[in-house]
Amino acid sequence: MGAITKREEVTFLMLFNRNGYVLNFSTNDFDVFTTNSIGEALCEKFGLSKGKSLTAYLSSASDEDRAKLLSDLFHYYEDNMEYEYNENYEDNVYWGSSISRYDERYAKIYKKCKAIIDRAEGGSSAIAKTADNLKCKFSSEYMSQQIDLMQSTNPTNAIGLAKELIESCCKTVLEELDIEWNRYDDVPQLTNKTMGALNLLPADIQQTDQGADAIKAVLGNLRAIPSKLAEIRNPFGSGHGKSASFQGLEERHAKLAVGCSITFVDFIWSTFENQKETGTKVI
Repeated sequence: MGAITKREEVTFLMLFNRNGYVLNFSTNDFDVFTTNSIGEALCEKFGLSKGKSLTAYLSSASDEDRAKLLSDLFHYYEDNMEYEYNENYEDNVYWGSSISRYDERYAKIYKKCKAIIDRAEGGSSAIAKTADNLKCKFSSEYMSQQIDLMQSTNPTNAIGLAKELIESCCKTVLEELDIEWNRYDDVPQLTNKTMGALNLLPADIQQTDQGADAIKAVLGNLRAIPSKLAEIRNPFGSGHGKSASFQGLEERHAKLAVGCSITFVDFIWSTFENQKETGTKVI
């Protein structure tokens, strides 16, 4: 991960520091989070408020540890406080009400922080940017670029980004085929709709087809990739409280997740393009 300058650090503190608090953390949750991130419980160490403990740590930590903690806090904010920076967020807390927790000031600061993280995280953030871009346009050119995006930084975040890449692919294919999808559809539902539209569900294979059993098994495993990535993300994601002894994901886990997502997306998109070109739904 690249360096984050002291000037850029100030921008992050404007996003994280809330009058002595840090985001929506309790003192205990903040200590658990920082222990998981950089191996130290900051409030316990400095005996100060969460905001002052964070500032004290950043003033003395190495550049590597500073960047690691700022990055982890930023991704926590993205995962848990989207209502604050996304004006179109469907807020279940105030469902059906005109009340909004969107904050224009924090939304602007978030965009500045995201640009810094994108630069600092390099390839890892490239996956995130690709997932965003694919919501507007998905192409084979993108796929060829993804194969080089195995990352060693922020493995926990890579799991979520791998899932989002699959989600973007499925939505794009469904839109290209003029098939409606619900904004509340989760990844397994999007996967089933997409594979069904392409005749890639195990049930679409006739028993008389050559190698039917093997093909059904492979397609069944392919369909399981998105849902299992989502399941992996839940216990390891930054948005869940963990004990101080929690062991996070390693680089090899991130590579497995990203590799699985690329395998899924490459096959789905290649099948879609083939069927569009030939006019036949052949696996």
